[in-house]
Amino acid sequence: MINFKQRELSQMLFDRLKTRFPELEMIDVVESPENPDSIWVNVVMPDDEDREMEARKMASEISADILMDFGYHILAIPESRAGRSLTVA
Repeated sequence: MINFKQRELSQMLFDRLKTRFPELEMIDVVESPENPDSIWVNVVMPDDEDREMEARKMASEISADILMDFGYHILAIPESRAGRSLTVA
């Protein structure tokens, strides 16, 4: 079950990404089916490959900061527009 702080940090991760990449869309926030201690922020990434790579890099940096500062493993997971998971960021 996702707690209040995890939801807050998930939203913060997305908001920081959205500031730099306004074309991003959040689909949902869920527990990882692979590890219940991980939270996935499912996000539609930019169509442009270079911007997608920049967004993934920024998401990784933010995720690492959250893990170091708060102890929560929260990842931005790229999704297609149809809502199908592509790969882990």
